[in-house]
Amino acid sequence: MTDTPNPEGPILVIGASGIDIVGRSLAAVQPGVSNPGRLRISHGGVARNLAENLQRLGAQTILITATGDDFEGRELVSQAAELGVDIEHVLTIPGRQTGAYLAVLDADGTLGLGLDDMQVTEALTPDHLKTCEPLFTSAAAVVVDANLPPKSLTAVIRMARGAGIPVAADPTSRSLAPRFLPHLKDLWLVSPNEAEAAMLCADTWKGDNPPGALESARHLVSLGVQIAMVSRAEFGVSYASASGSGNVPALKTEVLDPTGAGDALLATVVFAQLNDIPLDEAVRLGVTAAALTLRTQDTVSPNLSLERLYDELI
Repeated sequence: MTDTPNPEGPILVIGASGIDIVGRSLAAVQPGVSNPGRLRISHGGVARNLAENLQRLGAQTILITATGDDFEGRELVSQAAELGVDIEHVLTIPGRQTGAYLAVLDADGTLGLGLDDMQVTEALTPDHLKTCEPLFTSAAAVVVDANLPPKSLTAVIRMARGAGIPVAADPTSRSLAPRFLPHLKDLWLVSPNEAEAAMLCADTWKGDNPPGALESARHLVSLGVQIAMVSRAEFGVSYASASGSGNVPALKTEVLDPTGAGDALLATVVFAQLNDIPLDEAVRLGVTAAALTLRTQDTVSPNLSLERLYDELI
């Protein structure tokens, strides 16, 4: 549970949108040659994924993102609008292409290689975000991903702090996670995987070895984060807050595609906490949402709902 001055307000989701191109090999990937496999294309981008998950769970969501003036961008915006996401503040940038993410999966669904091109997100400058500041005064919370340029992240967190609303952060990748290092004390919730958590703890961890998932979560709380969740893939999620910590095991499930599972986890915990669901139960719901996403070919499960999650709750 979290304190917010506007519990009935919308959730602002700020960051990247794009197209996901995911290929899964039918056998062990052989480098340097063409590998038989299955390819799929879907709507993606961390912020867009988060917004869709939140909307499907029943939240009122405002998406602040940037796309190119192209077919892919128009498709992304149109689909979000059909779901009920507020798209009024989506930037369309002439002459730029919509973001894209390319993933190559091994036969077991493990990510072998990922490439992303989210340069269009640079259009979300501090000056542009300043025009969105009135939205913060009535929002319940902000969820932001690390694709935003560092100065833009600083602007988002400053405006959220000024409005007194909580900030949830998706570190996005090992290389982008350090963008949140200056802001840990201002984060309500952060949801890294183990590699991203190691980057967030690297400057302050005093032990001889990198911390484990539960140690990382507790350490992030000691640095000022209110809630830290560290994903451990098939081993589940470790979490910590000022009032306690724990581990939630992963659901045993077929993995068709891991893309988007972490976004489902974070979105679900944000939604649950804003609706006064206790943290342990919120994390279990999030793990269930991640499992639902793992066994779909889409980046966001079209079957996601709070009722479905309780039906499958671990």
